[in-house]
Amino acid sequence: MGVEIERKFLVTDTGFLQGRRGERLIQGYLSHDRRATVRVRIEDQRAWLTLKGETRGARRSEFEYPIPVDDARAILAEMCAEGVIDKTRYRLPAGSAMDGAGLEWEVDVFHGDNQGLVVAEIELRHEDQSVPRPDWLGEEVTDDPRFYNSALSRTPFCRW
Repeated sequence: MGVEIERKFLVTDTGFLQGRRGERLIQGYLSHDRRATVRVRIEDQRAWLTLKGETRGARRSEFEYPIPVDDARAILAEMCAEGVIDKTRYRLPAGSAMDGAGLEWEVDVFHGDNQGLVVAEIELRHEDQSVPRPDWLGEEVTDDPRFYNSALSRTPFCRW
């Protein structure tokens, strides 16, 4: 069984992204149920269907399956009634700290109705793993459900 252990933070300054190349992600939700979220995502010429279980602390089950891009486009157009998330993701190494070696920050710069929101996530090996804290890292929002992408598709940042 797949398990995701992730912590999420606001980003206070995006200057460190200058000159970096990000990847555009478009994603929509087929289910927003508290116990199970079902997402379709397109990144360039690849697409996935992802199922995520209920969040408990920083941990939840996660299952991800590649699907044809044309299928993903059709699912987004026909089955994702609520808002679609549009963001650019930047991946950065988490640093050289012993416990952080091999970890990666994923910094999402949102567009559209979520414009102005910038969030950094880091996937951990275990829940009590220490997190290297770059100076651009702000408040932790791991436990704030407003920052879940599925919630942002229903209640975008511009309506807060």
